[in-house]
Amino acid sequence: MSVSSVAPQIVPKAAPTWRQSTSEPFVRIEQINKQFGDFTAVNNVSLDIYKNELFCLLGGSGSGKSTLLRMLAGFEKPTSGRILIDGVDMSNTPPWERPVNMMFQSYALFPHLSVAANVAFGLKREGLPSGEVQKRVADILDMVQLGHLAKRKPHMLSGGQRQRVALARSLVKRPKLLLLDEPLGALDKKLREETQFELMRLQEELGITFVVVTHDQEEAMTLATRIGVMNNGVIVQTAEPHEVYEYPNNRFVAEFIGNVNLFEGTVVGDERDSASIHCADTENLIHVDHGISCAPNQQVSVAIRPEKFRITREAPASLVNTTQGIVTEVAYMGSQSIYKVRLPSGKEVRITQPNVQRDADDRFTWDDHVYLAWDADSSVVLTS
Repeated sequence: MSVSSVAPQIVPKAAPTWRQSTSEPFVRIEQINKQFGDFTAVNNVSLDIYKNELFCLLGGSGSGKSTLLRMLAGFEKPTSGRILIDGVDMSNTPPWERPVNMMFQSYALFPHLSVAANVAFGLKREGLPSGEVQKRVADILDMVQLGHLAKRKPHMLSGGQRQRVALARSLVKRPKLLLLDEPLGALDKKLREETQFELMRLQEELGITFVVVTHDQEEAMTLATRIGVMNNGVIVQTAEPHEVYEYPNNRFVAEFIGNVNLFEGTVVGDERDSASIHCADTENLIHVDHGISCAPNQQVSVAIRPEKFRITREAPASLVNTTQGIVTEVAYMGSQSIYKVRLPSGKEVRITQPNVQRDADDRFTWDDHVYLAWDADSSVVLTS
């Protein structure tokens, strides 16, 4: 008797909650303002964050990101506006009554207490039974891979281990929302990269909504489900990491996220599915594969990421989306090489190329005359 095989049913993965029109935000920030005297730290910010997100607030010093985080925690009171968490208005709720915990950049561990005692501190203050405290502490230390170090004091730990103790202490109380203020800032580069993936694993495993404040663009791009880019107290763009990088909505975002080459030009043609920009620096026309919907002869900026360029010694067949110049700087970075090319106008352009081959005889070097080309969909036209 033969048994017919049945192909397994493939269930399509559900779209993230922030893409679903029916999803209700877990955190809703409504027209929040925060003033310190005459200084406006946060200016009319509205933002929705959804359940189980790992959301990053990204910005430079003084952008307002930490002030916004402290208002979420209840450490600062908004001048106007309101914050809702899980549908409840938190405007007049003190920090200790919010379903929120916060992990500070300094970690703030008690030096005289063991790892286990540090993690248990908040639970004991709540008066939980001793047996439950011990179980929850043991479970969370195992989750952050510190169970074998439970009896050590903080000074006996590495920086990465102290960071995980602080994280365990924040998570052991099972908050609905965890706020992290520059959580990896004290770690060296390699350990920071490793810990980023550890944070992502924990967040996914626990299903807790994380809001992370950072000034590190790479950290935000690695961690986040979505990024809110802040500047001068305002969120200037909120999007998934690849959207923020590939489709910045203004010049500030383009320059702040990663490296970018900006060319100033004048729109000389604007159709529904294409546009042409005259740029003195490139000498040739820049063609993009979408319309701009702008005024005739409008001045715009064209952003091109360094990795979008093709660099050759031979002149391209077409003059559109091409330019030429002289290599002035070369940096070998292992996985990639960085070149700076000076155009005839004097403008310097940054190009990155992957080092696919271990030994390449045709690598570019100083004073080489080269041609640069890019595709029509590699340019982003910025009108602001």
